[in-house]
Amino acid sequence: MTTVRLSERSLELAGLASGELERLSAVARRAASAGADQLKHHFGQLERIREKGRAGDLVTEADLAAEQAVLAVLEAETPELGVLAEESGRRPGQGSPLEWCVDPLDGTTNYAHRYPFFATSIGLTWNGMPLLGALAAPALDCLYWAAPGLGAWCNDEAIAVSDCNALSSSLLVTGFAYDRHTRLDNNYAEFAWFTHRSRGVRRGGSASMDLAFVAEGRLDGYWERGLSPWDLAAGVVLVEQAGGVVCSYDGSPADLSTGRLIACTPGLQQPLIEGLASCRPLSGASFGAPELDGAGPEGPALVTP
Repeated sequence: MTTVRLSERSLELAGLASGELERLSAVARRAASAGADQLKHHFGQLERIREKGRAGDLVTEADLAAEQAVLAVLEAETPELGVLAEESGRRPGQGSPLEWCVDPLDGTTNYAHRYPFFATSIGLTWNGMPLLGALAAPALDCLYWAAPGLGAWCNDEAIAVSDCNALSSSLLVTGFAYDRHTRLDNNYAEFAWFTHRSRGVRRGGSASMDLAFVAEGRLDGYWERGLSPWDLAAGVVLVEQAGGVVCSYDGSPADLSTGRLIACTPGLQQPLIEGLASCRPLSGASFGAPELDGAGPEGPALVTP
């Protein structure tokens, strides 16, 4: 199956010169590192943890401090570019289709519990298509970054996806969206299906880190629903530039706005597509939520994925 590499297509459309691509990639790395420095500073010392309106969707002073640090770098070095940030929303650019996607703390629940799997993720998109990205994981002392023509890196080492091509020998990863309590289309069935047919399925709790681990070959494949562009923009570029493939659940080109994604080694793309297509939601009664049964996979009310 031929899959479009979104990062290379967006570079072609953007028409950036190599020097400008390198400059913007360096900006992304500095911004991600600035956010990660704040996460280091606040780790284990949080004074306030609150929900943002959805059960389990947390925000802390570390999220806010990291976002401020990231935005300071971006505003100083690329004031003409727009920004879409998880906590402060969208700031329009000056007519350019280039936009930064900022997740100051991907893995807030992990962070709040002092579980060391979280990152600051900075992606640059062209009309919503990922172009380049950087991801700083301070607890692991890792700075991941990637861009078309520049490759994919962790610190000073080039990274590449694994050569796994059989589901039975794969280690996969996924996640569960905040709306899982209110709908049957919640990824529970898919988790069980792939757990039964692989060496295991992990749940890391940070989509950007999951994607970085696929790019680095620690994990072989990833799928998830209910995501936001800032969760995905940097990680998609990492996987693509490390030799992996990224697509929608049905194999069509990925669209960050849908919130559904497959990212994996080339040999696992078709097995993941076929596996996802074969799954149907579990009954609510099977996981202790009988009130969801009879309402359809969307639950009592339609919730956008």
